[in-house]
Amino acid sequence: MIDPSTQGQLKQAIAECIRSDRSVLDALRKEIQPLRNQTRRIQPRATTSISLVGTDGGNNQLQFDPFLIQLVRVVDSSNNEYCLEALSPTTPIEWLRQRQFHPGGLPRTALGEMMATLGAKSLPELSHMIRPPADRDQPVSPSWVQVYRELVEWAILLAILKKDFATDTLIVCDGLLRSKVFATVLFPRLLAEMRRLIELQWTRHKRRVYLAGVAKHSKLLTRYRLAMALEGVLQADYPAYVEVPRDIEEKAYIWPEYARGDDVASRGGEVNKFVGGKMFLVKFGSSRRDPVWPVDIFMPQRESAPIILGSMLADAINGFPVPFYPRCLQKAHENAALVDFDFDILQDHIYDGVRSALGDQSGALDVFRLQDTDAAQQRYR
Repeated sequence: MIDPSTQGQLKQAIAECIRSDRSVLDALRKEIQPLRNQTRRIQPRATTSISLVGTDGGNNQLQFDPFLIQLVRVVDSSNNEYCLEALSPTTPIEWLRQRQFHPGGLPRTALGEMMATLGAKSLPELSHMIRPPADRDQPVSPSWVQVYRELVEWAILLAILKKDFATDTLIVCDGLLRSKVFATVLFPRLLAEMRRLIELQWTRHKRRVYLAGVAKHSKLLTRYRLAMALEGVLQADYPAYVEVPRDIEEKAYIWPEYARGDDVASRGGEVNKFVGGKMFLVKFGSSRRDPVWPVDIFMPQRESAPIILGSMLADAINGFPVPFYPRCLQKAHENAALVDFDFDILQDHIYDGVRSALGDQSGALDVFRLQDTDAAQQRYR
């Protein structure tokens, strides 16, 4: 606890620091001010909305040292399951690749189909973040499992776009339409294939398929939230949105290439390798204080923003338990989460696997499970 005698000094130091940095806030207000006159009202539209969500790695770790089993599960808002895998950070990369293909080399999974489409013969060729450990005696970083999970989500999105749609459909992804996990120029190739499939839906079936991504957090929104409030951006009494210029996006990210889309690359900038969407800030509620969400709209569909956001409006108004957040995304999260009884059963599978591996010594596991694994918790009882 801070000594009361020093709180006055600390308060004065903070005030002086803020006064000296006032120019930073003034600069942010100047940057964001033009958006106030570019705000547009969202008009409701009727379109089928579905969402695709993968399980959160932090909430689905089946942990039992020395094992750390993680689940890769992807479902949609209609509770259709597209993938359910179990792996650990020490899973051999080559063995994982083999699971994606039949013995003859034909793809077996959505990830295998995406690898074949992009011309990647191995997981390290698909992503530079997945590679065998250089030294087997060193601990293995578990971060590559999260990269693998993201690759699976993109692969399943690609597989869904190959299906026939009965009506015009909006696919809402969890997170922005951007990625840095793909190697070299494979992500632009993936985006081009997605665009081809979407255009094919219209050519063959006269169905419009729209693609957007919604993020719960954004560095851009964190940076400009106060400036937006002071300048009255998105402070209307109706659902509204505003397109975010690329130069404002670039200032919000440490790595500006994460905000450099094809529209910037076409003007002579660096080739776009990571960005598939155009960002909009969107308020689905009718109150001035309703939450604002960052929404990425698939770059080729940028001009269809009024249709896409209008289609998302009815779904977001019915959002629960998070108000004015797309309900289809929330339903997909609920379907993807492995909690309570399901999680307990899966945790028991870990113990069964360890018991089988121990053989004659399996009795020691039962004794171990009865021991208090965190004796320090006694101080809270």
